[in-house]
Amino acid sequence: MHQRSRLKVGLDVPWVTSWSAEQVLGVRPCPSLNGGLAVVQAEQPGCGRPNYSQNHLVRQRWSVRRMLCPMCGKPTTQDDRWSQTGRLVTAGALRQKGLATLLPVTVPDTELLLDAGAISPAHRACADLALERCPHLQAHANPEPLRFPNRWTVLPLKVEARPQPAHALERRTRGEAVAVTSFLQLLGLPDAA
Repeated sequence: MHQRSRLKVGLDVPWVTSWSAEQVLGVRPCPSLNGGLAVVQAEQPGCGRPNYSQNHLVRQRWSVRRMLCPMCGKPTTQDDRWSQTGRLVTAGALRQKGLATLLPVTVPDTELLLDAGAISPAHRACADLALERCPHLQAHANPEPLRFPNRWTVLPLKVEARPQPAHALERRTRGEAVAVTSFLQLLGLPDAA
């Protein structure tokens, strides 16, 4: 049994952070993907110890889908979205790596995009608080938050999963591997002119 931490979720520890009491439960249909198959995790934020730099699988997907601040967990608005770890990258570079399959074909290879990775944009006040408290962010090459664009696309990051046999006799046959979503990657698109 994990004890409740004295650290406050959303203040001392980012809302999106995974905690030691939140075990991975396996692959299931997940509401964060409208019932699509995904790796899911128990929900017990604030129990045990925080696993800094490890996002909670389900909260991460909700943060990207709903544009929730990864620090406080509340919705961000168009005029208050900031990326702390995002980097500018060309659409062509992403396409060469096979990471831009869902990019609109109208985005030219030379277009600069904001690759936020698996981290949704934060409120500016939350970004400033996180920078003040987080050694990882302080050590980042460019710790100054970048304004997140008003247009974006989401790319599912997939992992291979195999069904577990329900009975010992089924162990002789192998289930087919399926690709399931782990996290969602967020790409900021250039604002329309």
